[in-house]
Order: sequence, then structure tokens, then C-alpha cells
Amino acid sequence: APQSGILGMHTIKNRPIEYPAASGQIALRPMMYLAHSYDHRMIDGAEAVQFLVKVKQCIEDPQRILLGL
Repeated sequence: APQSGILGMHTIKNRPIEYPAASGQIALRPMMYLAHSYDHRMIDGAEAVQFLVKVKQCIEDPQRILLGL
């Protein structure tokens, strides 16, 4: 069957970022790139972004999956 969307989850690597934000301090933090491609004829862009935000939230806080938040 045709695919309407593909979610790519890359490896987790420590990357230097400014943390806390706007503090001027650099810290290593675990980061993972997410990529989402989808068929625009089947899925609205706003819904695709909402899905990607939900995936990000569930990865950052797995309790959301169990609690359905």
C-alpha cells in the first residue's frame, strides 16, 4: 500500500548547545534529529506538525504515553 508519511528518528548524540537558553554557557546535551516527510495531498501541514510535536513531547517525557497526555 502507498505510504502517506515517514518518520525518521536519528541517533542520539551529545551536542554542544547554549544551556540554559540565553545564558552564554555552553553545555553538552543529548539531542536527536526527527524528520517527517508526508504526502501533502493526504495530510494537512498543520496536522503533520502537531503529530511531530506530539512525538517530540512523548520522547522527552515518556509518561505522556502511559497517561495519554
